Amino acid sequence: MTTKNSSASIFSRVALIGKFQAEGIGHVLDQLSGLIQAQGCSVWIEEETATFTQNQHRPTININQILGNIDVVIVIGGDGTLLGVSRHLAGANIPVIGINMGRLGYMTDIPLQEVELLIPQMLSGNYESDSRNLLEATVIRDGVTTHQGLAFNDVVVNRSRLTGMVELSVQVNGSFMYNQRSDGLIVATPTGSTAYSLSAGGPILHPRVAGMVLTPISPHALSNRPIVLPDDVEIVIEVAGGKDVSAHFDMQSLSILQVGDQVKVKKSSKQVTLLHPKGHSDYKTLREKLHWNEYPSSF
Repeated sequence: MTTKNSSASIFSRVALIGKFQAEGIGHVLDQLSGLIQAQGCSVWIEEETATFTQNQHRPTININQILGNIDVVIVIGGDGTLLGVSRHLAGANIPVIGINMGRLGYMTDIPLQEVELLIPQMLSGNYESDSRNLLEATVIRDGVTTHQGLAFNDVVVNRSRLTGMVELSVQVNGSFMYNQRSDGLIVATPTGSTAYSLSAGGPILHPRVAGMVLTPISPHALSNRPIVLPDDVEIVIEVAGGKDVSAHFDMQSLSILQVGDQVKVKKSSKQVTLLHPKGHSDYKTLREKLHWNEYPSSF
């Protein structure tokens, strides 16, 4: 993690992307645009964001035009909004700042009430930079690739709610690991270790840990436990049995699977750079979001 300091703005071109459904998002975008312009920066609102929040009176930009035309992207919403934007920008070397209008906000870590103070500081270089790895997944059927996708948090192979357990056969770097009967299996990045994997009983990985987590979802055998693997391995998950099985990528896109299909997962060569306010602490975030700082009233 690196820290930069500067008295002059180092980001002259800023794009804003917001969560359409967030209450008051239109007003926030308008206020934030004025704040950024006051720092001497040019600001654009992503086209769909502008349309759905009625901010067309300001300059707009298509998300596909951001590469080469924008220095930093500010996402206003929750972690889900940031996940979608980050996958789109992965490998583009454009940093992302997250403003939290959601609930948890592990990655969108700037509270709305602190925007006026923190955003000018960060645009002038007073921030901490954090590079995150993504997963690259390929779905293969009868030797043919049917789907490819990136995941910032996780790749999940699971059953529908209406069917029984799925049987999965798992290999790591060509070596057989196990057959598993369960509701599914999660492959998570360190970033995703605090998402679905955590709720399924997986461990929390610090963002700088070079690993990925393999977490069973309600396994039939209690001996099937989460395991942390090096991040340079290739994991192959084959559907050995079950109905209505699918592969999800950050729970935002999916591929319907059949028995015999394989899902190959490995670390992507693409990264995403998140910018945090100076003094950012991953431990403070966990403490606040997971309520580690709360004690029972009888303590």
